[in-house]
Amino acid sequence: QVRLHHSVPICCLPGCTFCSFAHMVCSRVGDGPLICTFLVPPVSYDYSWNMFRCIGDYLHLFGVIVVLGTLYKNKSCRGISRGTHILFLGVFASRYLDLFYYRQSQYLVVFKLTYMITACLVLAVFWKLDHTYERKKDTCSLMVLLMPCVAAALLLAQDYTIIEVMWSFSQFLEGVAMVPQYIFCYRDRGAKDFGVMLYVMSLGGYRVFYAANWIYKKVQMPQYSDMQSWTGGVIEISFFCDYLLSVFTGTSVLRAMVLKVDEKINELQDRVELRVLGSSRPSRPQVEGGVGELRKRRAVPTEEPAVDMDV
Repeated sequence: QVRLHHSVPICCLPGCTFCSFAHMVCSRVGDGPLICTFLVPPVSYDYSWNMFRCIGDYLHLFGVIVVLGTLYKNKSCRGISRGTHILFLGVFASRYLDLFYYRQSQYLVVFKLTYMITACLVLAVFWKLDHTYERKKDTCSLMVLLMPCVAAALLLAQDYTIIEVMWSFSQFLEGVAMVPQYIFCYRDRGAKDFGVMLYVMSLGGYRVFYAANWIYKKVQMPQYSDMQSWTGGVIEISFFCDYLLSVFTGTSVLRAMVLKVDEKINELQDRVELRVLGSSRPSRPQVEGGVGELRKRRAVPTEEPAVDMDV
């Protein structure tokens, strides 16, 4: 509970641009409410709600609508990574815990609930249309992406409260949430579904407008700092720009590296499964050198050696 010395409301959420950058002094008497006094007019709220943020919000929402529409139109999950939507659900579930603790504007509540509900809907469609899911192309290991995000959140969180740590985790996780989809697209270069491409462009591109929003706020408020969001944003935009380069020019700086790392991780997992369970997972598609080729691996030792094609 927060009581202000004037009529302007405040939420005091971790990472809230309004609360973090308004100059104020806070104090608490006994078990009473936290009392905050502004030293300067809280102008940062106006800068937080700028054109770039609004475009980013609605482009993100548009991408969500496109992926649901594409799933409905095709009656198939082909071309879409389930791993990406599992990560996005993790982003929303960890970031929007504040809905249970703080009063917020209707705009924020509607968008947050929409993202949560649609993420669950997408995964429900994957469960319903499981027979159309292309597992051999959705090869990215989610655990390899999750563990560094957990470590970064624990090391770089500003305060060690549940909400603050989870919020920091969500920012780092969002930075890599589209990586499974990019790997899927790199392995599925022959696909020409316009809906899938539009969805990838929208969910990859909305962060570019968020970056413009951060730059705008930094120019208007030199004291503005949000390293968690900036770090996740730089990572996400880097992968997105490389994806655009791959789509429109056929060349890529990160594509070969990403696929090579993905292959090595999956090979390691296969070895572990082979040793522990006695069998490995099905072979996965090989991208370099043609579309639809399969990387052939043996599940158990045989007399004839398996053919191993390098990426």
